[in-house]
Amino acid sequence: MMNNILLMAEMDVQTWTYILVGITFTLYIGIAIWSRAGSTKDFYVAGGGVSPLANGMATAADWMSAASFISMAGIISFAGYDGAVYLMGWTGGYVLLALLLAPYLRKFGKFTVPDFIGDRYYSNTARLVGVICALIVSFTYVAGQMRGVGLVFSRFLEVDINTGVIIGMIIVLFYAVLGGMKGITYTQVAQYCVLIFAFMVPAIFISIQMTGNPIPQLGFGSTLSDGSGTYLLDKLDGLSTDLGFTEYTEGSKSTIDVFAITLALMVGTAGLPHVIVRFFTVKRVKDARKSAGLALLLIVILYSTAPAVSVFARTNMIETVSNQPYAEMPEWFKKWETTGLITFTDKNNDGIIQYVAEASKNELVVDNDIMVLANPEIAKLPNWVIALVAAGALAAALSTAAGLLLVISASVSHDLIKKMINPNISEKSELIAARLSAVVAVCVAGYFGINPPGFVAATVALAFGLAAASFFPAIILGIFYKKMNKEGAIAGMVVGITTMLFYMTKFKFGWFGGGDKADWWFGISPEGFGTVAMLINFIVSIAIMKFTKEPPQNVQDLVEDIRIPSGAGEASEH
Repeated sequence: MMNNILLMAEMDVQTWTYILVGITFTLYIGIAIWSRAGSTKDFYVAGGGVSPLANGMATAADWMSAASFISMAGIISFAGYDGAVYLMGWTGGYVLLALLLAPYLRKFGKFTVPDFIGDRYYSNTARLVGVICALIVSFTYVAGQMRGVGLVFSRFLEVDINTGVIIGMIIVLFYAVLGGMKGITYTQVAQYCVLIFAFMVPAIFISIQMTGNPIPQLGFGSTLSDGSGTYLLDKLDGLSTDLGFTEYTEGSKSTIDVFAITLALMVGTAGLPHVIVRFFTVKRVKDARKSAGLALLLIVILYSTAPAVSVFARTNMIETVSNQPYAEMPEWFKKWETTGLITFTDKNNDGIIQYVAEASKNELVVDNDIMVLANPEIAKLPNWVIALVAAGALAAALSTAAGLLLVISASVSHDLIKKMINPNISEKSELIAARLSAVVAVCVAGYFGINPPGFVAATVALAFGLAAASFFPAIILGIFYKKMNKEGAIAGMVVGITTMLFYMTKFKFGWFGGGDKADWWFGISPEGFGTVAMLINFIVSIAIMKFTKEPPQNVQDLVEDIRIPSGAGEASEH
């Protein structure tokens, strides 16, 4: 018995990773087989019978993607105060979605967002625009998830990032195609448990190690446990300024850019098709409200811990690498070097790592996305904790990827084929089309994972901007303004998403003459430009509506009906 315990203690990170990832993947596949979809309703909305608790956990897992788990704390680690825009935008956006949209969309009772757009705006053209927008948003978002999967596999299973993406594609394909929304929902319940445990355990360990406080949210505002009486944040500010960086607790972004990014992330959240569809899976409108509230509580656990993880990781990173001999770097440093996510260039040939703000003298480049994953290794935590973080990161990335793939699949099979091309298609044929669409979507997602447009959170932030620019105005006006017509909504969506795509490709990919930070319109970054594109969408929609015909009376009556909350329980089952 004692020998077994010693053997487990000595197992390396890779062995632990194989064990934990193997157990969790077996669990996900087992759930997919147990809950496989037998009908289109099972495939699209899990039969519409998911309990509020299960839906709350699944929504939290769907929402907390690789960007939340891997990348958000990494951004905050390097950006400090400026990184808080992601925290505020994503959390605030979820509140906006839960209060403003979820109950009304559930009462409308459709399978997908393009389905809502098509019926509310009584037009197949509107439906087609909705499908195109859903595909653009979902593919941009899923690229970030697949890159997250590749990162984890490349470091912890020591395979090439591209190979990691392909392994992730196969796993997602299995349970998304077999189980549909029913399989995905119960898989996401398991994935929530894995990812939250994996995020909290190292955070608690390191909080105790650095400050003696077991609650990370309190630990990062506490004094160090070395008896010096120095506050952890004061120490990090000092370390940062010594190296020429701005103080960690000071911001450098312009007020307008902070506002624009925060609002773009908020309204983008409220327009994300893969999160909205979760509220169609419950029985009643009141269940949609309950599951939204539960999901928010479950999300807050990770989101309130992320700033603490950022501070722990940044402090440990600086102390471990700055002004240290390269030859004496620990094993984790060399392992991450092989992935290309840490690079050291000895510019003065002294063998000492110069990690400073001044680009001409700086010798170390660290990718934002490794901070959460490397954090337990830097802090010298047990190998099983390091492997647990890898399993959690995969759970976060795969849960969101599966939700996005289902949106893509449903947009093609239900909204495009069933509602537009072949209304008489049988349920069996529609289910086959849905599964084939998911296969194609996984392959495209894999391509974007291998060739991503940026690090995970930046890629995902662009998806939020696209959702803000396209869906949010159409959904809000569709629910709260009964005179909003199809001409206005279609024009607004087309102009909004086209403007966002132009700005994104110009400043992210250098198309249309490129441009750097100095050329940003109004001083707003591509991540925040979704706010401007959304406002353009609203203006165009309302302006066009004023000069075109009102919606039919039956559509106006429908809008009135979905806004009536009283007796909205059993009567609203669809």
